[in-house]
Amino acid sequence: MNYIVYDLEATCWENPPPGYVQEIIEIGAFRINPYGEVRGKFNRFIRPKVHPVLSQFCRQLTGIEQVDVNRARPFPEVIQEFLDWGRIEEEDYVLCSWGNFDRRMFAHDCRLHRIDAEWTERHANLKEQYKHMKRMRRGIGLRKAVEGEGILFTGQHHRGISDAENLTKLFLKYLGSWSL
Repeated sequence: MNYIVYDLEATCWENPPPGYVQEIIEIGAFRINPYGEVRGKFNRFIRPKVHPVLSQFCRQLTGIEQVDVNRARPFPEVIQEFLDWGRIEEEDYVLCSWGNFDRRMFAHDCRLHRIDAEWTERHANLKEQYKHMKRMRRGIGLRKAVEGEGILFTGQHHRGISDAENLTKLFLKYLGSWSL
């Protein structure tokens, strides 16, 4: 069993324009085996199709620059590389993210590009599980959860690879406690 702990960044606007369609612009992920060993790291930018120009709000929030997505490959190429890297079509796996937004974005972008999205259904919402483990009324943000556990939050918040790395630290702290 591989655990694919991941985070996505997507196009975003402070005031969404007409025809608002979000698309993934970064995938950050770590592949972890059942023993809690990190077996790989994946980080790629993706060139958006519908709204190829990032908003100023998006650039400021994520730190992702226009040149990063301009140089990137389109979603179909990057997602195939991700599936190969995660061994998703050949080994048992669970996708693990903080909330359901990331799972929905994977499925949305697969549909947008006419790619089978069935693989996105093997998913664990760690935010919801953490809320129940800690007996909280509402879910909290990743950074607050990580720091509340006494774990140093590293990297840049709202960057896929940094958020995936911090989520991996939290995931490993409770390895064996998640419902996977």
